[in-house]
Amino acid sequence: MITEKLQTLNPMQKKAVLKTDGPILILAGAGSGKTRVLTHRIAYLIDALNVNAFNILALTFTNKAAKEMKQRVCEITQSGSDVWVSTFHSTCVRILRRDIQNLGYTNQFTIYDADDSEKLIKEILKTLQLDEKMFSPKSVMAEIGKQKDNLITPDVFLETADNFRLKKIAEIYKIYQSRLKANNSLDFDDLIFKTVELFSKNADILDKYQQRFKYIMVDEYQDTNTSQYKLIKLLSSKHKNICVVGDDDQSIYGWRGANIRNILDFEKDFKNAEVIKLEQNYRSTKVILNAANMVIKNNFGRKSKSLWTENIDGDKIICRCLDSDLEEAKFISEKINEKVKSNTANYGDFAVLYRNNALSRVIEERLVLSSIPYRLFGAQNFYSRKEIKDILAYLKVIYNPHDDIAIKRIINVPKRGIGDSSIEKVNAYAEKNSISFMEALSQANEISELKSRSKKLFSFYSLIKDLSELSEEISVSQLLNAVLDKTNYISEFAEESKSDISGRIDNIQELINKAVEYEQNNEDASLSGFLEEISLVADIDNLNNDENRVVLMTLHSSKGLEFDYVFMAGFEEGIFPSFRSILEGEPNIMEEERRLCYVGITRAKKQLYISYAKTRLQHGKYVYNTASRFLKEIPKDYLDLSENVSKTENISSPVKITKAENKFKPKKTYSGLKNNYAANIPSPKNIVLDFNIGDKVRQMKYGIGTVKKISPAGADYEVTVEFEKVGEKKVMAMLAKLKKL
Repeated sequence: MITEKLQTLNPMQKKAVLKTDGPILILAGAGSGKTRVLTHRIAYLIDALNVNAFNILALTFTNKAAKEMKQRVCEITQSGSDVWVSTFHSTCVRILRRDIQNLGYTNQFTIYDADDSEKLIKEILKTLQLDEKMFSPKSVMAEIGKQKDNLITPDVFLETADNFRLKKIAEIYKIYQSRLKANNSLDFDDLIFKTVELFSKNADILDKYQQRFKYIMVDEYQDTNTSQYKLIKLLSSKHKNICVVGDDDQSIYGWRGANIRNILDFEKDFKNAEVIKLEQNYRSTKVILNAANMVIKNNFGRKSKSLWTENIDGDKIICRCLDSDLEEAKFISEKINEKVKSNTANYGDFAVLYRNNALSRVIEERLVLSSIPYRLFGAQNFYSRKEIKDILAYLKVIYNPHDDIAIKRIINVPKRGIGDSSIEKVNAYAEKNSISFMEALSQANEISELKSRSKKLFSFYSLIKDLSELSEEISVSQLLNAVLDKTNYISEFAEESKSDISGRIDNIQELINKAVEYEQNNEDASLSGFLEEISLVADIDNLNNDENRVVLMTLHSSKGLEFDYVFMAGFEEGIFPSFRSILEGEPNIMEEERRLCYVGITRAKKQLYISYAKTRLQHGKYVYNTASRFLKEIPKDYLDLSENVSKTENISSPVKITKAENKFKPKKTYSGLKNNYAANIPSPKNIVLDFNIGDKVRQMKYGIGTVKKISPAGADYEVTVEFEKVGEKKVMAMLAKLKKL
């Protein structure tokens, strides 16, 4: 009985479960049992209030979280399988598959990944004759994504763009969207953008989903962006039974569009909202939790709360100042082996967290040297490997023959003697006759400019046509084998890359295994479903808690996870907080860095290690960083400093490095190289700028501008310049070769 299960909850958890009607904000601190509350709330609605499971929607951010929630709901209520538990993007895909025809697409649309989008952007830049150095595809994609997150259309963006660069990106955005539609494709940001557009333009469709989802729950609400907020607002506006769970102290994704105001202003956006705080932590020791509280209380933009726990006091946080990054890596590996060899812990109990991926190399090398098994997150995603993307491109074209980007990827893979010139001629013919690229291929014999190449092009068209017909009769795994068989893909690349053939074959076999697994888990398995599942997968979804390996990941990737033992490496100014956040000097940016620190600390259950190095090799040069400002926010009573290089070192103030203290002597850079880059990087004291703030300068790419700000930046100066054509830019003085006018 659900009423008996409620007795296992603490008073505030129980209050959150029993409050079912109207808007509710559950402020759930780290390790406070929010998933437990959400799952019991769903079960209570079904079993105690007789709400149809069909009428409940639960939204999360990762497939891993959605799967866990679904499993736990099914464990406590028999009707759990009927609840719609899904990520934002998966939910929107399901809605669009049913109703996107109202926006002029067909329901056989494909979903572009970042590589697909980048290729399309490159094609547009080429058409507009824009230099990729000035308009890098990645920066253009980021700006377009930002506009979509804020529900800004190309036309509106074009009207509001206030400088030359943004106006050009708005132009690219407009062409990009028209090309996506012509290809019957959506990019990742479109999934929510188009769902909101669908609801906004079709009141009847919105009403259908409002009637269905009478109770809506949203996990990790602090991570929502503007488009996700709008989606939630639209869906919940009829019944107003919206329950969001989140923690403003764990809002760390502002750089990718998350808007912390969504959770801070919840009571303003949803009238008569009730706020319930979950402050009891079940994860960490008192020492770890108190340290986290002391750090985060320095933020001003937050809701008042303080975590507490009935857990033991636990050991102090071990803080180590090491001579170098190499010594830091050695310290980490030694502590891990020490625990494992004493049978105190397993390798899988450890996580090494860092501010950026670049810090992992030295740690990885030391773990290998120490024979410590590990798993690195943030490396190349399985689905980003060339052979996997090639095979998936075949499946995309079979499913959606309008997907020009996928077609162009595989039209000469394996090699068929079809070059760029032939592709351009087919493209021109398609545009001239207002038909798709695939339709143009079917008429290759009529393209006079192709001459003898038409036979090869029509042969490719016939191959895809045959595979498309076959896909209607066989399973996804069988289709994968058919693609490999009919294209001779493996035998072709075997001749080209004998060195890594075994690994590439293993990867392809793993893709087939994935298809078989998908078919076993889905009664209504389909090609579209398989492509969707792959399109929406995230690297963190593959984290296997049963693997006995140390986990290496960024602090951003660690949110939502927990480990017995956590190392926070590179705890230095310029690294954490990041150099950029220090330069920006904006309180909200530094507060997000502090929230990231809070997230890192609260990942640890039993023991936390914090380490920083006096000297570190960065960008080919040895740099001397000071301890992170966040370290002095942790009271010394919570820190174990017994084995530091300097036991009298004052943690509460920046570490000052002197020659006497710097026992680590970096070797002299080898001078026999023609281009000794590391040795040639100057330090700011050796740079003499011939301009000051207010001066006019010229830069080769951006043109003429006015100097607004000059700041020391490691081995160079960062200069903020207001350029006449492209607006404000931050550039490095030496690298940008600024010239005073």
